[in-house]
Amino acid sequence: MKEYSSDRIRNIGLVGHGGSGKTSVAEALLYDSGAIGRLGSVDNGTTVSDYLSDEIDRRISITSSMLYMEWKNSKINIIDIPGFSDFIGEVVGGLKVVDTAVIVCNAVGGLEGGTEIAYKYAEQNKCSKLFFINKMDKEHADSDEVVNNLVDLYGNEVVPMQLPIGKALEFKGIVDLLKMKAYIYTDGKPSEAEIPENMVDVASSAREKLMEAAAESDDELLEKYFESGELNNEEIIAGLRTGIAAGKISPVLLGSSTKNIGIDLLSDFIVSSCPSPLDMGPVLAFEGDSDKLVELDISESGPTVVYVFKTISVHHVGELSLFKVYNGKVTPGIELQNVSNQTTERLNQIFLLRGKERKEVNAVLAGDLGATVKLKNTHTGNTLCKKGTGYRIEPPKFPKPLHRMAIVAKNKGEEDKVAAGLAKLHEEDPTFFMKVDSDIKQTIVYGQGEMHLDIQTSRLKERFGVEVELVKPKIPYRETIKGRAEGQGKYKRQSGGRGQYGDCWLKLEPLPRGGGLEFINAIVGGAIPSKFIPAVEKGVLEAMESGELAGYRVVDVKVTCYDGSFHEVDSSDMAFKIAGSMAFKSNFLKANPVLLEPIYNVVITVPDDFTGDVMGDISSRRGKIQGMEPAGKYQIIKAMVPLAELYKYATALRSMTQGRGTYEMEFSHYEEVPYEVQEKIAAEAKAEKEGEN
Repeated sequence: MKEYSSDRIRNIGLVGHGGSGKTSVAEALLYDSGAIGRLGSVDNGTTVSDYLSDEIDRRISITSSMLYMEWKNSKINIIDIPGFSDFIGEVVGGLKVVDTAVIVCNAVGGLEGGTEIAYKYAEQNKCSKLFFINKMDKEHADSDEVVNNLVDLYGNEVVPMQLPIGKALEFKGIVDLLKMKAYIYTDGKPSEAEIPENMVDVASSAREKLMEAAAESDDELLEKYFESGELNNEEIIAGLRTGIAAGKISPVLLGSSTKNIGIDLLSDFIVSSCPSPLDMGPVLAFEGDSDKLVELDISESGPTVVYVFKTISVHHVGELSLFKVYNGKVTPGIELQNVSNQTTERLNQIFLLRGKERKEVNAVLAGDLGATVKLKNTHTGNTLCKKGTGYRIEPPKFPKPLHRMAIVAKNKGEEDKVAAGLAKLHEEDPTFFMKVDSDIKQTIVYGQGEMHLDIQTSRLKERFGVEVELVKPKIPYRETIKGRAEGQGKYKRQSGGRGQYGDCWLKLEPLPRGGGLEFINAIVGGAIPSKFIPAVEKGVLEAMESGELAGYRVVDVKVTCYDGSFHEVDSSDMAFKIAGSMAFKSNFLKANPVLLEPIYNVVITVPDDFTGDVMGDISSRRGKIQGMEPAGKYQIIKAMVPLAELYKYATALRSMTQGRGTYEMEFSHYEEVPYEVQEKIAAEAKAEKEGEN
């Protein structure tokens, strides 16, 4: 394959709602270009981009896959990005390195939530945007409704480039408003024709709007348009390219990926009108370890700068690192420095990827995408540079986890293997991670949803040979007191020879939230020798690790040791530690103990239509609404909700809002649990303890 200069490269990401047909669009693009000899099917598990076993089994994209094709003296790199919101990390990571987000919309049923999410992340990554309305051949397909919805959401930047010939099951062709020609498709093959008479007026009006949009993107073109009222095709394309690259124009194309209608026109448009890496201008990069941002021009002659945007573990191959070259070029054997951790990496082989197929090449130039294998210390988000250069591309900000589950190894003794496997999976997917929570004595895994965690645990078995079970995680409750109590803790044991004797009197009082433990030595007159006081405190600390109410850690207590007695021979640190623990436990239950629960700040973004349902649901979860503010056609709801009530909330919110609601959550504080809830938790803890005994 020949080398393509930066201006002949197009990097596109296929994004959109799950099930809109992104993978089928990718397949049709490859087929039309001659890159593959037959059109694969998602249902049959024969597509190029969905090649992993779990993707074939579930018939959905789970991991972004990289593809490439040649079209009219240009190279098009395609990243096929999953649409289900559980895999939002793939959207964030993939859109970081593409120049155009091709947002695939379903022609049936109007806009879906994933369309809006894809648009939001395309905006955040400063990608140009192109809408492709797919499934035009399906029953009830209606591109007009989709276009109207897009215009409602995004205004005049939405500019149709095509009109359909035939509707739904009768869909057979496309009117190209640029060329003012019709294309009729038979078995996926186009033939050029004149625009049907009944569509000429509609096409002329739509072309006028297209021309206006192109003219408005460039002052010179606008002047000419005002003077003559007309632009030629070359001028329109020039205006479109400028407007699309600047984000002022979001063109709309349409077709059917499974019938291969309009896919060739999509390829034509990507090459003629979508931006190259050069058109998108310089990228911002940090200089060395500093926070100083500099503009880095995409240039084949500059020092090599490579950003690793994805890591994939491949059976029998090892780790495959997918990268974008921002500057210079990458050749086999090149040594680069990992700016993120100051290690040196040698890139022995350089590949282009088409799904699981790897093609070895001699160079990957600035603006292009490639892959390499077996990097030792380089992971997703790292930057590799020519030594002494020190540019660092800022990784995207991945969304915080929304779903947590406890993970348990099915076979005892495999905990270390599970931990190693989870760490590897985190390197591939930064939105998935684990944490050993000592408070609740569980290993917790975090992700974006139920399916996300299910898939990661199945990969543990497939790749690392360990079986695990996902169980509902415990809540890290805390225990504290609201009242005061005081009393004795006395430990006395005589069993022949030297005995054990420790005796202390403690007073327990509540502290403000966040006070921890305040231990005061108020002993006077040597009732307890000072050398034993630390042992009493240690006993108190140990007792606080597991409270008497429900077995949770005790917090925010002031403990005063004010009296006691000792034995010249039998007293010891151990005896006073036990006495301190006994005194604390006996007094704790007399001091009006209560349970505290973690409260989270939750920020929910929902379309106006669903605001009432979502607020009602929050109230049913013991949540407190803190406020609301409008954001276009959305409402941002701020609330405080107990963590115990947020279990599987991601799934519930998607169900309530047709997949259009999103939320973020962050720990806020601990708050007292309502009495009836506390009673239930304490009873469950008691039953569990009795079951263990």
